[in-house]
Amino acid sequence: MRDAMKKATTEMLVLFMLRQKPMYTYQMAQEVDRLTQGVLAYNTMYLAVYRLQEGGYIQETEKRIEDGRARIYLGITPAGQAYYEQLRAEYGIFTAALEGLMARDGALYPEGTEDV
Repeated sequence: MRDAMKKATTEMLVLFMLRQKPMYTYQMAQEVDRLTQGVLAYNTMYLAVYRLQEGGYIQETEKRIEDGRARIYLGITPAGQAYYEQLRAEYGIFTAALEGLMARDGALYPEGTEDV
C-alpha cells in the first residue's frame, strides 16, 4: 500500500521540491527522507523525473562537477508550476473526500436500515 501511495504522489513531490530550489534527483530523495524523518523514503525518483522532463514540467538548469561526480540540477518550468497546482488541488479533493468517508465509519448505515 505504501509503495502505491508513493508512486501516486511522486510527481507532485518532485515538483514541490523543485519549487523550493533547483536540485539533482538524488538530492531530492535525500531531502524528502530527511524532512519527513524517514516516513517518505524514496529509493528512486528517476522515473518521475524523466516523465516530468518529457512533459516539459521540469528542465535541466545547471551541470556541476562536485566531489568528482557530475550533478545535473533540475528546475521547475512555468508549465510545471501549473501542473503542480493541478496535482495539489486534485490531491486535496481526493484526500478530503477519503477523510470524510472514513470519519463516517460505523455510522454510514444505522442499524435497522434496509440493505441497498
